[in-house]
Amino acid sequence: MLDDRIVKIKVKGDFACFTRPDLKVERMTYPCMTPSAARGILDSILWKPEFQWYIRRIVILNPIRFCTIKRNEINSKQGRSPIVIEEKRTQRNSVVLRNVAYIIEASIYQKQISDRNKPEKYIGRNGIDADNDGMFIRRVKKGQCWRRPFLGVREFSAEFMEADGTERPLQETIPIGSMLFDIFYSTHGKPEPLFFHDVAIRNGILSCEVPENDKMMQSSHFQPAIDSEVSSAIYEFNQREEKEAAL
Repeated sequence: MLDDRIVKIKVKGDFACFTRPDLKVERMTYPCMTPSAARGILDSILWKPEFQWYIRRIVILNPIRFCTIKRNEINSKQGRSPIVIEEKRTQRNSVVLRNVAYIIEASIYQKQISDRNKPEKYIGRNGIDADNDGMFIRRVKKGQCWRRPFLGVREFSAEFMEADGTERPLQETIPIGSMLFDIFYSTHGKPEPLFFHDVAIRNGILSCEVPENDKMMQSSHFQPAIDSEVSSAIYEFNQREEKEAAL
């Protein structure tokens, strides 16, 4: 069930690169953040197996500016064997965005809702303006996150904060064409790229409420093994959040 409350979070950074998958050798960024990148930022702040983030809109605040840089990358995929960087290093040009700022608007989607896992537990009773903040709002205010959010590639870290209401979207309409929406996982864990077409930034807003988004809510939500270190860390985090929510 999709909750009708909307949370807003502002993210910004000096550089960003939301790579187009149709250009394989040199990195070329989309002109704005993709829905999958937005979901990744929200998951970096608060991830729970009980719900998924439904991205509604991405608001572009700053003028779109490109620049070209040369980056060191590796020309092979990570596998079981360690990679010797000196043997696999290669330099590639990248066309990236600079001085970016966005507002991500999202809601919570839950397949099953119980008394212990109501949406207001995570985002407050009335979203960002609630007197009794939910877990996500508290973490944004404190600057807490699971891992450092990034803007497309890990070296382009993102700062996140509450939207103060004074931000105004970029008053431009920019056609994009097709864009990678996200990676859909079947019930057997098979990945499938999900694209949406005839995409455009209209008056500084990328609308993500499309049929592809509904399909993503059915993507399988795998959890790590119960005896793994990741599960242990998630369990301890959940216990702390439960105590804080009860205060």
